[in-house]
Amino acid sequence: MKILVFSDSHGDVENMCRATEIVRPDRIVHLGDGWRDALALHARFPALPLDQVRGNCDVGCDAPAQQLLTLGGKRVFLCHGHTLHVKYGLLSALYTAYEQEADALLFGHTHQPLVDFDQGVMVLNPGSIGARFRPSYGVLRIENGQCLPSTYLL
Repeated sequence: MKILVFSDSHGDVENMCRATEIVRPDRIVHLGDGWRDALALHARFPALPLDQVRGNCDVGCDAPAQQLLTLGGKRVFLCHGHTLHVKYGLLSALYTAYEQEADALLFGHTHQPLVDFDQGVMVLNPGSIGARFRPSYGVLRIENGQCLPSTYLL
């Protein structure tokens, strides 16, 4: 299973469309700050399942700030990260992922791509697909019972 991971699109639907055409994923995850952008992307690629959480800029959105999904047999914890203060460190987000018995933690908000592993939890921040100079996105592959993360510049 190949999951395309976006965050912080901030109005840039075209970058998400380009990445979707490049990656050709099985599913898309949007980690907030672009709720309407994700809906516009889904309208362009309606056959692709879309999961999303709200970010701090998603005013008026009633989506959850956090969500736990089971994808490819793995427990994947999604959050934008603002409610878990990820700009000041990952401890709260990691503890929440541990409490959820997650195999993977996906978060955004910092606009900084990150791939890491912490005590058995795979950590992925795709950066910002809406960044003006260095837009980025993530890909999470779930293969043979493993979470394999990557980040890419568009």
